[in-house]
This record gives sequence, C-alpha cells and structure tokens, in this order.
Amino acid sequence: MSTATRNSALNDAFSWQDSKKPFWAMGLLVPMLPVAASLLFMATGSELSWWIAPFVLYLIVPLLDYFVGTDRSNPPEAAVKSLAEDRYYRHIVYAYIPLQFTGTLVAVAFIAEGSMGWLGIAGAILNCAYVNGIGINTAHELGHKREALPRFLAKLTLAPVAYGHFFVEHNFGHHRRVATPEDPASSRYNESFWRFLPRTVIGSLQSAWEIESQRLARKDLPAFHWRNEVLQAWAMTVVLFTGCTLIWGWAALAFLVVQAALGASLLEVINYVEHYGLKRQKDSNGRYERCQPRHSWNSNHTITNVLLYQLQRHSDHHANPTRPYQALRHFEDSPQLPSGYASMMMLAYVPPLWFRVMNPRVKAHYNGDLSLANHGH
Repeated sequence: MSTATRNSALNDAFSWQDSKKPFWAMGLLVPMLPVAASLLFMATGSELSWWIAPFVLYLIVPLLDYFVGTDRSNPPEAAVKSLAEDRYYRHIVYAYIPLQFTGTLVAVAFIAEGSMGWLGIAGAILNCAYVNGIGINTAHELGHKREALPRFLAKLTLAPVAYGHFFVEHNFGHHRRVATPEDPASSRYNESFWRFLPRTVIGSLQSAWEIESQRLARKDLPAFHWRNEVLQAWAMTVVLFTGCTLIWGWAALAFLVVQAALGASLLEVINYVEHYGLKRQKDSNGRYERCQPRHSWNSNHTITNVLLYQLQRHSDHHANPTRPYQALRHFEDSPQLPSGYASMMMLAYVPPLWFRVMNPRVKAHYNGDLSLANHGH
C-alpha cells in the first residue's frame, strides 16, 4: 500500500462515525418485554398484556423494517480496530443478560401466583420464549470471544433456554461444516422447517457431545468430567430450573420447560432461514471450499440488524467468524433475503409460502443449476 493510500485510509477511519451507535441499545428493549407485560397486566387486568412480545416482534418490527428500509453501508477497514476496542459495544451485549434473567423470573413469579387464565399463561410463555430465544443470539456473540468472561456469560445466557450445547456445537461444529450436507444446522433445498427442526435438534445435540468428548479424550479425560463445557452449560440450566421449582413450585418448572422448548425453536427457525439450500462445493481433492459470503443468506434491514447485533449480516459472520458485530459488512455477491428475520420466520412456518418465495431465489443464485444446491446426502 502506498503512503498516499494509507493516509487516505487513515483519514477515512478518523472521519467515519458509526451512525447507528446510539441505537444499538435498542436491543435491550427485548428482554424488558416481560417486565413491561407484567406492569400492563397489573395496570389493566387484561391478560392480553402478556402478548406484547409477539405483537412487537411479529408486527411492529417487520413494519419498521419495511418503512426504515435497508442499510448497505460498511465501515472502512481502517476503523475496524477502534470499533473492536470500543467497549460500549461489548457492554451492550453484557447488559442483555441481567435483563433477560429479570424478565424470566418476573414471568415465572406471575405464573406461579396462579391468578392467570390460559390466555395470560400462553402469552407469558411466548413472551419468555422470545426473550430467551433471542438471548441465544447474545450467547452467540459472546461465545465467539476468546476471553474467559464472555465465554462464561455465553453459557449462562443459554441456561433459561436449556440449550447449552449450542455453545460447543455452533463454534466447533456449525462453523466448520456450514452449508454442507454434514451440517445439521444447514437447511436443505425443498426441506420444510418442520422436517428440519427434529433433524437439527437431534443432530446438533449429538454433534456437540461428540465434539466435546473428543476434545476431552485428547486430554486423556473422560466425557463425563467437570471440564466438559456441554455439561457445564447444562448444569447452569439445572441450577436455575431447580431453584425456581423450590421457590415457586412445579408450575414454575412446567412453565420453564415449555418456554425453553419454544425458545430453542426460535433459534432453529433462524438457522433454517440463514442457510436454506446453499452449499459449499468440493474441490478436485474432495475437500469443501472455504466458507464465503455467498454461502449464507444476508439481510440489511436496519431495525432487525440493530436489535440482533447484525446477525442478519450472516454472510460476513461465517466468512469471518471473529469479526465483531459492529463491523460486519455487506457483500454484493451474498444472496439477499427479501425481508428481515421476523418476516422470514413467519414465512418459514408455512412451507408452501416459503418454497414459493425462496426456491426461485436459490435457483437464481445458482444461475438455474440446482445440482449445486444443498439437497442433503
């Protein structure tokens, strides 16, 4: 790089400002939804108050995505180092966790109190499931860090949703096998979400246990050992669920189990959307090509990206897993979703509509050659 080019890049870095910086904290509104619902319920007595989360996430957010539109801008490379070192972005992610646990415990307490009918109970379950399901994204962001604290907090964040094995499987399984038939978290062409769900839940669990067992075996340790990170994460769930049961009774345990199952399905529908039909090709030696932005579906819808730490810029995340969320980029050659995740999730629940919208996009991405798509084995 010439001196003039280097100086120009440095000037760009100094002059560039993250226009979304004040808005990243909007993501902290999500874990506060159960608290907001409980306050509305106490003020109005209406059990519909507990349906605030589905209302916000499935109506308000898609509408805002539509009217605010997309943002394809990228930070200059010279600014990435300062972005990564700005602890504001890390603290925003950390702050989700106490709010998540507060919202969960508030919902559990109201359920255990026993005054709500089925409408309120169902709303509270969905409310809590969305908070803890989206909390998996917080665990996702922290689990990619190398320091001990964020990695511990990643496992802690997974406790309410009882999906602690995600910490191991995502980092050491999914990222290695993404967009291949061997990856349980990569959905296949013409595979409905309802077929994908049991395959990914079972496959990811098996994969996480195998990965961790093999890691411990290399250290001459048995799989059932206190250093097993899958067991560590599951133990946090056991402590949380047992504590709530001792305090609030069996109704609390039933509530936590149901919301955890729904919360985990929220993660898996996002997985379904992110890689549908896309496949890395093998070279002449039978090895898969390196993961590129073209192997993940991308979305630049501004509001959902702010709420989800730019998870929708998934193309760059898989191509560069250690890149911080605030610096993820848009690539012109990455396949683009027609809408944000909230809208795409609803579409995924209805397979005929999903296939009608997404199958032509997969075909177009491969210039009509569907033999290149992921059809499984």
